[in-house]
Amino acid sequence: MKIRLHTQLFCLLVLAACSSKTSTRYGMVTGLKPEKVAYYKQLHAAVWPAVSAKIKECHITNYSIYFKEIDGKPYLFSYWEYTGNDYAADMAAMAADTTTQRWWKETAPLQAPLPDAAAKGETWERMEEVYHQR
Repeated sequence: MKIRLHTQLFCLLVLAACSSKTSTRYGMVTGLKPEKVAYYKQLHAAVWPAVSAKIKECHITNYSIYFKEIDGKPYLFSYWEYTGNDYAADMAAMAADTTTQRWWKETAPLQAPLPDAAAKGETWERMEEVYHQR
């Protein structure tokens, strides 16, 4: 009886560990064209529902975009957590989505990639996490 109880407890702990989701945090930065700030904010005040749904479907949670002007230049900072198991596949699925493609065609021309991102043909540059408190 004691062994059976320990076995059941062990199985419950294993199941709990397997079902708990881990996440990877992402912080990103890009520039924003000064003449496009108002339009960028307007678009994001009413993000297309299908775009939000695709973001969630691709295991991205707690997604936020922040705006900050530094030395007269506008910048965007984003943060999200990825909870899936195959980031590359999820990002490929998002990139293949026709509604997301239309959204990016609307938003990408508003942004001004930083030099490192532009050199790689990208818009957003990943930032290094230097501190996180749980």
